[in-house]
Amino acid sequence: MPWLKPADIRRWSEGNAVKAYEKLGCHVNSRGAWFAVWAPHADSISVIGDFNEWNPDSDHLQKVDEATGLWEVYIRGVKPGQHYKYRIRKSGSFVDKSDPFAFAMEGPAPGGHPVHGLSAVVTDLEFEWSDQQWMQERKGPGGLKQPVAAYEVHLGSWRRHVNGYSYSYREIAEPLADHVLNLGFTHVEFLPVMEHPYYGSWGYQVVGYFAPTSRYGTPADFMYLVNYLHERGIGVLLDWVPAHFATDPQGLVYFDGSPLYEYEDPGMRHHPDWGTYVFDYGKPGVENFLISNAIYWLDKFHIDGLRVDAVASMLYRDYSRDHWTPNIYGGRENLEAIQILRRTNAEVYRHYPEAMMVAEESTAWPGVTRPTFADGLGFLYKWNMGWMHDTLHFMKEDPINRQYHHDSLTFPLIYAFSEQYVLPLSHDEVVHGKGSLWGKMPGDGWQKAANLRLLYAHMVGHPGKLLLFMGSEFGQPEEWNADWELNWRLLQYREHNGIMDWLRDLLHLYRSRSPLWSDQPDSFEWVSHEDRSSSVITYRRHDENADLLFAFNLTPVPRPDYPIGVPGKGRWKCVLNSDEQQYGGTGNFLTSGVSATRNPANGRDWSIKVALPPLGAIVLERQ
Repeated sequence: MPWLKPADIRRWSEGNAVKAYEKLGCHVNSRGAWFAVWAPHADSISVIGDFNEWNPDSDHLQKVDEATGLWEVYIRGVKPGQHYKYRIRKSGSFVDKSDPFAFAMEGPAPGGHPVHGLSAVVTDLEFEWSDQQWMQERKGPGGLKQPVAAYEVHLGSWRRHVNGYSYSYREIAEPLADHVLNLGFTHVEFLPVMEHPYYGSWGYQVVGYFAPTSRYGTPADFMYLVNYLHERGIGVLLDWVPAHFATDPQGLVYFDGSPLYEYEDPGMRHHPDWGTYVFDYGKPGVENFLISNAIYWLDKFHIDGLRVDAVASMLYRDYSRDHWTPNIYGGRENLEAIQILRRTNAEVYRHYPEAMMVAEESTAWPGVTRPTFADGLGFLYKWNMGWMHDTLHFMKEDPINRQYHHDSLTFPLIYAFSEQYVLPLSHDEVVHGKGSLWGKMPGDGWQKAANLRLLYAHMVGHPGKLLLFMGSEFGQPEEWNADWELNWRLLQYREHNGIMDWLRDLLHLYRSRSPLWSDQPDSFEWVSHEDRSSSVITYRRHDENADLLFAFNLTPVPRPDYPIGVPGKGRWKCVLNSDEQQYGGTGNFLTSGVSATRNPANGRDWSIKVALPPLGAIVLERQ
């Protein structure tokens, strides 16, 4: 009996093999394993591996369909843990390739096969899951009405052993969960875990799209990590990279001796920013590969959602290119990439309606988070790159100059509800000479810490879900270096420990007050955004459950009796003040609570007077 049935071949030809990983790749059973691969231009293919002493003349695949170019073979005696590759021959020459659908790969680790580097590993993906309660209760689109605060993590540099080796998937599980829960984050977002030859790419130049990197353990070990986080009540998001792939010769590039996964058009094939190759999204086989890869991580690894990297580079054919080929209508839009993004989101939500699909999209492309049936791209969230850029631009200014850049802080509220946004302070802002968030803040150490506390308070108060890169929670001064662990020693100092205590209390407030994670425009209301000379802004976040007032003094000049308009009489309790000594503040400008009086301010008949600390943020709640 053939492994690939007529229905499998038909779905592949139509681009509808949305779970192609169930048939392609290596599938082991008690007696051996089936191998299946897409290589329409190959003259012949054989499997070479541990089970046949890497003999290219031993096990040849048969082409099961000429039109699609699908091949298969069954080999007896194959067992989990054995290594293999495909030897692909075309026009008298050959190349040894890793299996595009390999569930595990041997990475470039010491002690590996030097000749057969990046070889695939026979794997059965067996694991005994115990996260059933989490899987039943998690929410996707319903999560719009739930708090989302993601802690972005690079697995290789969060913590390291004294010998310099990174924690494994299993070793990192408990300390990472403890840290995340202590701070109040709801999710962990991992930089790509898919196998990548070059560690310095941080996972963004992928070879093994279906294989968790072997640097930190096996697929079962990664499943353990996800399962453990779920058991502790923490969601798991993965960065996913469908925009481009690594050019390592063992991988997808010229897979069957011709441009197969990549564009045939040389002008579109290379990604000028990263030196990688770009997928040809118009091919049904590429559609099958990418869509099924997205579903695979949610299916086999219980991932709660994907953050799709570099969406903007997919949407525009002229992205970073001086020379490019227009679409069939003469335009710059990449119609095939748009279609595959929509199809990926539609298929993900068809199979996993509770998933979270997030776009890193930096342009004004309309409808990124609009449903596909309404001509949108179909993402649940979009990174708010404008908020990140403008807010950091403002915060980097010396306080004496901030009055001249006031609009950078207030402008993002004009479009804050135009999409369903995530506010990202991500790894991209602390690498490549950009310095750390701490390093971006002006002033001496005390002022830098105070400014970071201001930044995090505004991130929590501003509409949108939240994302913060590791190390920023305690104000690491050094730019992130993937070759070293975070500078945890800084937590012995009040300035840095205070930042983390402040963030912890902010996030616990965020999770407990529904207006802060509301996606409704009426949950936000400016009180005052026009006090440029003082660099003070005030706004409310409110709904039927809570009424919060945020006030920010963005200069080091204290303002002891600052009037703020309020909607009516009543008492306001101060629930957070960044100037408290426990956070590294002065402790001299504290307000426990204040009652409104009938004195007009900010266009309102009632007002309160509060002490605004230097470079300080306070949050009051109406009683």
